[in-house]
Amino acid sequence: MSRRYLPIIQGLPLRNQTADVTWNPDGIPVSNHFDDPYFSLQDGLSETQHVFVQGNALPARFGTDLHIAELGFGTGLNLLTTWAAWADCTPRGALHFTSFEAFPMTADQMGQALAAFPVLAPLSQRLCAVWQPTGGLFQLAPQLTLEVVIGDARTALPQWQGKADAWFLDGFSPAKNPELWTGPLMQAVADHTAPGGSFATYTAAGFVRRALQEAGFDVTRRPGFGHKRHMTTGTLAV
Repeated sequence: MSRRYLPIIQGLPLRNQTADVTWNPDGIPVSNHFDDPYFSLQDGLSETQHVFVQGNALPARFGTDLHIAELGFGTGLNLLTTWAAWADCTPRGALHFTSFEAFPMTADQMGQALAAFPVLAPLSQRLCAVWQPTGGLFQLAPQLTLEVVIGDARTALPQWQGKADAWFLDGFSPAKNPELWTGPLMQAVADHTAPGGSFATYTAAGFVRRALQEAGFDVTRRPGFGHKRHMTTGTLAV
């Protein structure tokens, strides 16, 4: 692999907290910490395309430079799905992808999980080859940079200096991981969103929607993926 695809900045200090994963009979990773699968049991790739890529109207926005941020890196599926959609667009601007993750997977765990999506294999192999669970900044391709911030997003996000054009809110289920859906954290998301920026999330939980509205987003409930009747999207009021 070319040297330019190696991490260009070493990651943050190791937090001694990594993903605790088991695999269900279908080979889908499940977090033991949150008792929740990392992606849809039906079709994780299609769900990511529906919720995050289409929910943020990304294909129409890839023609200019774009900064996407995410709560919960997980297996890296959201990044890879976005990368594939971005690579299919011509012309396209630069893409910077920032993710906050408290319990990072190892490269081996990530590779095992992403093997479920062979269509993404060239990209997942490139990601796994450079991945470090200590986070940091990774140049994945020309004009594509990944920034991974390891630690509790409730502390890390308010200290972050960036502003995203689009957010993927993808923590584990609000019922099992309520810490990643609190009002103060949704306010921090809004505070780190560019004017007119967007968000999308698979959940339509009422307390999450209310927190996002109170933070300043215009919130819309939309049809969800698969058995999920609804999802939520929104834009920051300007």
